[in-house]
Amino acid sequence: MKGKELTDAVLVNAYILGDENALSKLIVRHKQRIYSFIYSKVYDRDVTEDIFQDTFMKVIRTLKRGTYNEEGKFLPWVMRIAHNLVIDYFRKNNRMPKFENKDDFNIFSVLSDNSLNAEKKMIKGQVESDVKKLIEELPEDQKEVLMMRIYKEMSFKDISEQTGVSINTALGRMRYALINLRKVIEKHNIILTN
Repeated sequence: MKGKELTDAVLVNAYILGDENALSKLIVRHKQRIYSFIYSKVYDRDVTEDIFQDTFMKVIRTLKRGTYNEEGKFLPWVMRIAHNLVIDYFRKNNRMPKFENKDDFNIFSVLSDNSLNAEKKMIKGQVESDVKKLIEELPEDQKEVLMMRIYKEMSFKDISEQTGVSINTALGRMRYALINLRKVIEKHNIILTN
């Protein structure tokens, strides 16, 4: 049977059972989609290549450990790994991602990690409460857009319709809200750690 005819699940199982070639078929099958996704976030070919490699190193480690259990959901699982590595890249480089009218990426998604232990959950709760207090210091129009985007998870299209401004204006307000939030954080001498 040719690689194209095999499902992702069959290829994953074949790889787990020792068929190294099965992973190559999976990488070839999904490379364009994953690579494009990463590039659309970082806008840098070298960084994209690094994150792509790291993504598949993580995939290989997980499969070799035998802890993969997302039967039939291989691509969404790999995309989630890539997404998390993109967030790590921005965190390490202290850079904010470029904002576009896309709903699939959100720098605050680091707050929604479900695999936190009790201590981290307490810290996360404190950070969320501190962030909400800091947001209160933003100008009203910026605060409104940020709250809609982060806490109500609205798209910029919906935000623009609800606030009666263009999508570009909503994007601009979000951008300034993040810049000003950083200034507020610096003013209060708050150190944000990973």
